[in-house]
Amino acid sequence: MSKKYYRAPEAAEFLGIGVSTVWLYAKQQKLHTIKLSQRVTVFDIDELTRFIEQAKESA
Repeated sequence: MSKKYYRAPEAAEFLGIGVSTVWLYAKQQKLHTIKLSQRVTVFDIDELTRFIEQAKESA
């Protein structure tokens, strides 16, 4: 079974950007976050894939 969610460092590696940029995009609501607890936030892999596709289309 493959992962469905990534933590911020994994999402950054998946997107090819820095971790601080992942958090910036989350703050700007370009990426949707899922809070699992007060200190644990994850990103849906399917949404990250759509984000990449949209970025390619607008480039």
